[in-house]
Amino acid sequence: MSDYAAARLNMVESQVRPNGITDRRIIAAIESVPREVYVPENRKALAYMDEDVYLEPADRANGTRALIEVMAFARLLQQAAIKPEDKVLVIGAETGYGAAVISQIAASVVALECDPGLAHKARANLSPFANVKVVEGGLAAGVAAEQPFDVIVLEGRAEEVPQSLLDQLADAGRLVGVVGERETSHACVYSRSGGAIAVRQVFDASVAALPGLKRKKPAFVF
Repeated sequence: MSDYAAARLNMVESQVRPNGITDRRIIAAIESVPREVYVPENRKALAYMDEDVYLEPADRANGTRALIEVMAFARLLQQAAIKPEDKVLVIGAETGYGAAVISQIAASVVALECDPGLAHKARANLSPFANVKVVEGGLAAGVAAEQPFDVIVLEGRAEEVPQSLLDQLADAGRLVGVVGERETSHACVYSRSGGAIAVRQVFDASVAALPGLKRKKPAFVF
């Protein structure tokens, strides 16, 4: 067993299983995807640590980007309740790790990334996965041409969830992500039933913020 394979197994046993992940498909998917492939060469030693792993975006004006910690990611997937027949939209695909994991438990995945360099890396990393499509574009807009989605997963923190993303959920669809303006915010599940959206908070997490998902400030009125 390689050092990375041993580290991956240890990550599953110490970070995933003890944190309420009971869906064996999620555990098997995380065990099958080599996380070190999706991080920069100089950070491979951190690939299996219980923390966000920072990446190197081409567009630094949008701020720092990171693969979010596996514990929070796995808990979001558990809450999403992804079924084998589901179509999933990943918001903030970065280098493709999350989409690779989700591809193991869903019928198809659309991975949306706004940073051109990260999108290029995601396409290369995800080329072996026939059920994954990488799309480059603004995160807040989603991918309307591919809607509706049974599940939308935010791979990072959003200050608020744009209505444009909620509009792309199928009936009975779910959107999961960490939402809030503070570093530690609430992981939430948004559920569509007809024209209504319900939201519930499920746990607290501290993960890297996604660009373009800022809370809209009220217009100043004289």
